[in-house]
Amino acid sequence: MTVEVLTPAEPASAQEQFGALHATIQQFYAHQMQLFDSHDAERWAGTFTEDAVFVVPTLDEPVRGRASLAANVRRNREQQLRSGEQLRHWIGMLDIQPQADGTLHTRAYALVYATSHGGESKVSRVCVLKDVLVRSRGKWRARSRLVTRDDLTVAPAAAA
Repeated sequence: MTVEVLTPAEPASAQEQFGALHATIQQFYAHQMQLFDSHDAERWAGTFTEDAVFVVPTLDEPVRGRASLAANVRRNREQQLRSGEQLRHWIGMLDIQPQADGTLHTRAYALVYATSHGGESKVSRVCVLKDVLVRSRGKWRARSRLVTRDDLTVAPAAAA
């Protein structure tokens, strides 16, 4: 029987470091969307910087700061209770672009599923999510978020 002797690990390659970063950011979004979908307003708002700006086409103006972000989650909860629908957000196809200043520019697809009580789930919206993430107090946080919806951005087909 041959026993392999383990030697101290060499520094991780750039590819391994990026893979670890990608996994960390995927976990960030998974955690953030779980908080959002469960209407945990303050904890969700805490995944943003104090001065964060959130732009989404379902709102008339950008949401600025954690207090406003949390208020928006509470408003969403009330709307869902009235409508009888449960919304779930799925983030995928995550692209991460590290910047020289240490921030991350991310772009991902966001699918919003709606389920009526006793009904089937359906895709309600297909969106693109663009964030700027920063390290703050040892954690990644969103400094800005721009959400666009495919149904509002697709240009009509040209006439033949």
